[in-house]
Amino acid sequence: MSLNRTLLEEWAHAHEYRSEAERAATYPAWLHIYNHHRGHTALKGKSPIQFVPNLRGQNT
Repeated sequence: MSLNRTLLEEWAHAHEYRSEAERAATYPAWLHIYNHHRGHTALKGKSPIQFVPNLRGQNT
């Protein structure tokens, strides 16, 4: 599934929003879930953040 389709299905149209401002306010939280907690098929069920090197606190 493409990012655009995922955005539409899981964020933009997933809930009924009272305004575009309300929808936009939910974007940062959705993006965090998408990158940190949601498994991705192309990554064999892992989240993108699991593949980013040199995150704060991970350097040894």
